[in-house]
Amino acid sequence: MLAPKTNRIEPALNRVPDVTLDFWLIKLMAVTMGETAADYLAVNLGLGLTVTSLIMTGVLVVALVLQFAQKRYVPWAYWLAVVLISVVGTLVTDNLVDNFGVRLETTTIAFSVVLAATFAVWYASERTLSIHTIFTTRREIFYWLAILFTFSLGTAAGDLVAERFDLGYLTTGLLFGGVIGLIALAYYLINLDGILAFWLAYILTRPLGASFGDLLSQPVEYGGLGFGTTFTSLAFLGCIVALVLYMTLRKNADELDEMLLDSD
Repeated sequence: MLAPKTNRIEPALNRVPDVTLDFWLIKLMAVTMGETAADYLAVNLGLGLTVTSLIMTGVLVVALVLQFAQKRYVPWAYWLAVVLISVVGTLVTDNLVDNFGVRLETTTIAFSVVLAATFAVWYASERTLSIHTIFTTRREIFYWLAILFTFSLGTAAGDLVAERFDLGYLTTGLLFGGVIGLIALAYYLINLDGILAFWLAYILTRPLGASFGDLLSQPVEYGGLGFGTTFTSLAFLGCIVALVLYMTLRKNADELDEMLLDSD
């Protein structure tokens, strides 16, 4: 006799990672590499901003197709998309400033408005901006749009403070790091809303990482340490690959433990 069929409904899976210490570590490395890799491709390889932007946008589209196809959080697919969107976000701002002559003050304000509008439409549509409930394709589209604009905004704001205000890369990095520290204190000590704290910190890690990326890669005469974009990009890429491998192994171990518990 056949067993009766059960209408078991599989729980929706969040498509983005939990916010943990290794999340912030790899995100910071990704934004740092985004800054140096964009400079390496456009300047060191001589591709120029326009060609580099077209190539990297095409690669990003492929990476996002792979990410959306997973329908769940898969470390390699997710972080590949983050690294590439970091590069493209940097290139968007660099094109506006260097190719079209848009002032950094203007790009900073414009991307602030665009990001705020993205959040407003996202909230109006879904009634939440939580990254813990990215269960649907529509929410994931809003999520990645917000990520793209945070990178472009962070690039503009970081360059504005470091270059236009002439504070230098180290001072700029310390400044944004201090603001992130204040946000963390507000979250833990005075119960700042978690979603607000996350997105503020996410935006500010972009100029933080970019400032230290420029500090490491730029020549000494421009205020950097002179390690170059090649070495800096490869060093951070190696760290990112190692962390993604660690995340993958840990996630697989957790899923195996859950399967064993379900079978008991």
